[in-house]
Amino acid sequence: MTPVSTPAPAAPRVNPLQRIWLREIGMERLWLRPAPAASRPAAEPQVPVSKPVFPVSAPAAEAPAVEVAARPAAPATPAAEPVPGRPGIPASILNRKGPPPPPPPKVVAEAEAPAPIPVAEAIRNSTLDEMREQVVSCEACGLCKGRRNAVFGHGGQPTRWLVVGEAPGEQEDRQGQPFVGRSGQLLDAMLSAVSMSRERDVFITNVIKCRPPGNRNPKPEEIAACSPYLMRQIALLKPERILVLGRFAAQTLLGTDATIGSLRGRIHQLKTDEGVQIPVVVSYHPAYLLRSPGEKARAWQDLKLAARMG
Repeated sequence: MTPVSTPAPAAPRVNPLQRIWLREIGMERLWLRPAPAASRPAAEPQVPVSKPVFPVSAPAAEAPAVEVAARPAAPATPAAEPVPGRPGIPASILNRKGPPPPPPPKVVAEAEAPAPIPVAEAIRNSTLDEMREQVVSCEACGLCKGRRNAVFGHGGQPTRWLVVGEAPGEQEDRQGQPFVGRSGQLLDAMLSAVSMSRERDVFITNVIKCRPPGNRNPKPEEIAACSPYLMRQIALLKPERILVLGRFAAQTLLGTDATIGSLRGRIHQLKTDEGVQIPVVVSYHPAYLLRSPGEKARAWQDLKLAARMG
């Protein structure tokens, strides 16, 4: 007799609501064990289920009726909205209104740069050679940024005459010497006419030691920054008399705003810090005389006035 195979019992049929209940109690796989491939029923479509509580009616052979509460669905997480601004910066900072909070105080206070020493204080005890080096490295005003050479002065010592001009020109800036070029040649001729020489007994310098751009007039702050060098030169050289050439030089040395026409033709006195009185004669600048040759006669009178004092 041929043995007859007993077909495997088919899995009990459940409706969708019962399937959800079996899944909730963890019995879905055991209760709904799949039948062999040949007799496996087609999968039933899933039916959407509403969430309220409801009674489940089951056949008597399967399971008693159980009241099942559907698990409430978790609230949907809203998609993150893009935050305007640069990435990596918290939204609390980007959305903050009003000024940002002050930074925390620094533990270590930054050291303040020392204040520059005024020129008069820096050269108080300088010798002539020391002051020459100080003039070369001076940054007391903005003229140092455009100069080629600082012009300290040049001449003979001991000094009988001190000749004071206004500021270096283009040639003086190139060579680092006072009164060179055509103005210097005219000055040398004028001094020679009264038996004076810059190589022997005349020291020549300027109120301003650096050339102003374009040979413009010196500014008051530039004169104030540089004039202590001139006063220290006078104290060290101890000249017998001073010949001042040009309006700015005369006004600086004499402390006046008078015109050169009203200052020339007479003798002024300069009182030094040591209490010494030095005669001062004011005349025209050689550069002005080259532009106005008719004024050379008056300049000659000023030279003779200075020479008579000796």
